[in-house]
Amino acid sequence: MKTFRHEGRTLAYTDYGDGSRIVVLLHGLLLSQRMHEPLAKALAARGNRVLTLDLLGHGGSERPLDPQCYSMTFFGEQVIALLDHLEIDEAVILGTSLGANTAIEAAALAPERLRGMVIEMPVLDGALLACALAFTPLMLALSYGEPLMRVVQAGAKRVPRLPLLLDFVVDTVRQDPAPGAAVLQGLFFGRIAPHRGERRRIQTPTLVIGHRRDPLHPFSDAGMLAEELPNGRLLEASSIVELRIAPERLTGEIADFIDECWQPRAAGRRSRKAS
Repeated sequence: MKTFRHEGRTLAYTDYGDGSRIVVLLHGLLLSQRMHEPLAKALAARGNRVLTLDLLGHGGSERPLDPQCYSMTFFGEQVIALLDHLEIDEAVILGTSLGANTAIEAAALAPERLRGMVIEMPVLDGALLACALAFTPLMLALSYGEPLMRVVQAGAKRVPRLPLLLDFVVDTVRQDPAPGAAVLQGLFFGRIAPHRGERRRIQTPTLVIGHRRDPLHPFSDAGMLAEELPNGRLLEASSIVELRIAPERLTGEIADFIDECWQPRAAGRRSRKAS
């Protein structure tokens, strides 16, 4: 992993492939960039330069204990900061769950920097109650059950490396629980995504991927977002794990969409550099 500094904090990222077609992959809540390693390699093999980023408080990035360091808006700023650090004009941003909402924040913040978005499992209005029910106990456990969580952490550190799909989940347990509590507290009291009116003004071409039977990532949220975005389209996955255990179909759809995003733009649309 490589690192860069943003707002006085160190953020970690990994670079796959090369070329001018840039794709940035963003992980889910309390996970790390390792979750997208197979997809990064697959997209790099298709001629893209792929960057995976650990957002603040996750993976190899700095993990401050102050909840005020964490918000969806701040995460969106970190994505743009990565592009600035590497002097990249535009990129396609792909995010999963937390990363999906972060990508939307980045598009609202700097739409001229996004060539396209792939939004997998967005967390919007339909997920609020389920998220409160699921993450409040976890936040309390990490905040007030820290001694017990440290015992769990010590046990997880003794687990040998597992196949990637299992290991990046165990990696989450291997982490110090205190920063995880700060992340959840910061997000719990902030906005979950740009307001619906703001989302409707985002012109970025977007592929929205959703699936059914998951209250934390309801398919209704994915469908709603695809309808809200002027250039959105919806793709249904068979399950929450399709892209992880049987990725061929979705990876192909994602790669084809990225190819579309990098087609020459119509006359009159200018990049940030041209502007």
